[in-house]
Amino acid sequence: MPPRRPLGPRGGLDPGILAFDTSLPHVSVAVLSGRVRAERTEPMARGQDGRLMPLIAEVLEEAGGRLQDMDLIAVGVGPGNFTGTRIAVAAARGLALALGIPATGVSLFEALLDPVAPTAARALLVSLEAPRGQAYVQHFRHGRPQAPPRLVDPASPPPDLGPPRGMAVRGYMAEAIARPFHASWEEAAPARVAARVAEFAERRLRQGPLDPALRPAPLYVRPPDAAPPADAPPPIIP
Repeated sequence: MPPRRPLGPRGGLDPGILAFDTSLPHVSVAVLSGRVRAERTEPMARGQDGRLMPLIAEVLEEAGGRLQDMDLIAVGVGPGNFTGTRIAVAAARGLALALGIPATGVSLFEALLDPVAPTAARALLVSLEAPRGQAYVQHFRHGRPQAPPRLVDPASPPPDLGPPRGMAVRGYMAEAIARPFHASWEEAAPARVAARVAEFAERRLRQGPLDPALRPAPLYVRPPDAAPPADAPPPIIP
């Protein structure tokens, strides 16, 4: 890993980016500087909070770098598991504050864009698997979100979901979603998530300086499953 350099792409400089994600049942970490120097993903439904920092240290060592070499923290912000998403976002905020560098959040929608040409599609609907057979979807145009994400039934997509002219659907149950709109489609699922998060963050960084005050936040599309108890609380006896 090259020594720490000024943040930004001027003069051909390649920023050092540490990226990680725990919004899915895994811990995924990558280090990028010009290219992905090291990455690792470990399946894990629980316990990400205890594994994330040790895995970061291991991947940094494999990449030949240190936390102090990083110019940017990139974190996956979901949508995904509520607790897992909060673990990664909290870690990203803490590391960015401790290192005095920016942190940026990258959604799983953005991580699922075409890794070769993420800004090429004029109109793209990205679909992610959601609980109970549903799908999280979001419209993109040339790699930029065009509307907030929403939760839909992929077997019966709502008529107002599209299509913009020339729309394609990429992701979970893409064929079923595309069929009513006679749109093209490509089945895909998140893979190498931390590496994709790092690559998307690098493209964002090359578009202009990041505001250090804009901290990453979890992306929630649906409310939590937890609900307050229906029974009245017991009386408090003095």
